[in-house]
Amino acid sequence: MNACLKTYPVPFYLIFLCSALPFLGTSQYTDVINSNRPGLSVSAYAVGKGVIQAEMGFLYEQREHVDLSQESTLMGADLALRYGFFREMLEITYEGTYVQQDITYTAFDLNEKRTDFSRNRLGIKYLLYDPYKNPDRTKPNLYSWRANNKFQLKDLVPAISVYAGATFNLGDNPFYPEDPIVAPRAMIATQSSVTSRLVLITNLIYDRIGTDFPEMEYLISLSHAFKNPKWSVFIENQGIKSDRYADILFRTGIAHLFNKSFQADINVGGSIKSTPSRIFGALGLSYRVDFHQDEIKSIDDQRSGENGDFIKKNAFKKDTDNSLPGISKKKMRKLERKAKRKKN
Repeated sequence: MNACLKTYPVPFYLIFLCSALPFLGTSQYTDVINSNRPGLSVSAYAVGKGVIQAEMGFLYEQREHVDLSQESTLMGADLALRYGFFREMLEITYEGTYVQQDITYTAFDLNEKRTDFSRNRLGIKYLLYDPYKNPDRTKPNLYSWRANNKFQLKDLVPAISVYAGATFNLGDNPFYPEDPIVAPRAMIATQSSVTSRLVLITNLIYDRIGTDFPEMEYLISLSHAFKNPKWSVFIENQGIKSDRYADILFRTGIAHLFNKSFQADINVGGSIKSTPSRIFGALGLSYRVDFHQDEIKSIDDQRSGENGDFIKKNAFKKDTDNSLPGISKKKMRKLERKAKRKKN
């Protein structure tokens, strides 16, 4: 049978997961765009009910495979469309990357051109657990300014979301000639605010489930917001394991916020192996149309919206020297002294 005509049934656990989603989790809308760019890792938080968001980029890559005497250049564009609906913690996402690869076999002086989708998938993400919904997590200590600002182990407790979807392979795709039309995809995403400016995101992914070449993948992203919250940087490690292709990739980049609904980014990266060696970069933009109807909370009150780096997760405290929004150290000390007097 032609591989392009095969389909595989969605595993029962994915069907059960989707049916159970409406009964789990809570989330918060943020008044600043929450984008997954500039890296590839996915934040645990959804965009928010009534938000339509587009994340797009232009990419360029050079590859060299020493063993095969093969060199290639790759150019293309990627697009992610995200829509929050039904509940705050739920979103549906489409991700597509369309590329053209020009390959040269140096030993034989031959050229080949491939053009198609290297990524084409649709899925639903749901936030199962948000640690900042716990009142004890956000309750300030009126007796100690230091206690409100020092690092605590509870800060590492992550938000957790799950993703269920499918990768689509339409027509005779030269990048995945053996794959069926539809292959299930599943993911777990976590997100921890290590400090008010430093956010850790992890993704564990199982893609092309049930095909001849299932793929396991992980992503670890660490993002840092500058004192000027319009800028942030990130570093990311990606691991891929499949019988078709395996690699370890690293990337880094910077992002800038122009306004609460528009941001731009740039990233570069590469591989650590020579079969093939890879060097790549991308420029990107993210924009949202906000139809959210609920009460918009101040960004300083939404620590749960700190989504990785500012482009990926764009909701930072504006004044990181204060444990409470708008309260200075001096005022905090007065509150501490007043509380102690009442206690005595």
